[in-house]
Amino acid sequence: MDIDYAIWKDEASAITENNIPDDVDLYEKWERSNQLCVMFIKTKISAGMRGSVDQHNNVRELLKAIDEQFQSSDKALASTLIMEFSSLRLTSVRGVREHIMKMRDIAARLKTLEVKMSETFLVHYILCTLPQQYRPFKISYNTHKDKWSINDHVCSRGRKAVDGNK
Repeated sequence: MDIDYAIWKDEASAITENNIPDDVDLYEKWERSNQLCVMFIKTKISAGMRGSVDQHNNVRELLKAIDEQFQSSDKALASTLIMEFSSLRLTSVRGVREHIMKMRDIAARLKTLEVKMSETFLVHYILCTLPQQYRPFKISYNTHKDKWSINDHVCSRGRKAVDGNK
């Protein structure tokens, strides 16, 4: 059906008296595809998004405007995630494993937004967010020769350190 034809092909030149029937058919095919794509996109995006994107009659221009809108949304999301990440502290309601998993999840989401942090930084930062009862665990990490990875060691060692203190 070539509904997406206008997305993949450049706009056909406008119809004039001198056009051959093939050129007229190509233009009409592109125009129909363009109108269907624009209409489909406008009906599928949210009302809030629709209001913040300029009106376009060309599907490529509309997609570009939507893409630009999402780029600025990504920046806002990254800022929100950074604030959430920096304010997280372990509470007595959640366990250390859940706390670490939450921190890792936020770090992974930031990575997809091109805000990267090293695993070493992540380990150190998570240790800094632990309460005073984890002091022996922090000392153990700081005096240990090897670097711990979030995936292999911190979760299980943190649980053992707390269990050993009880």
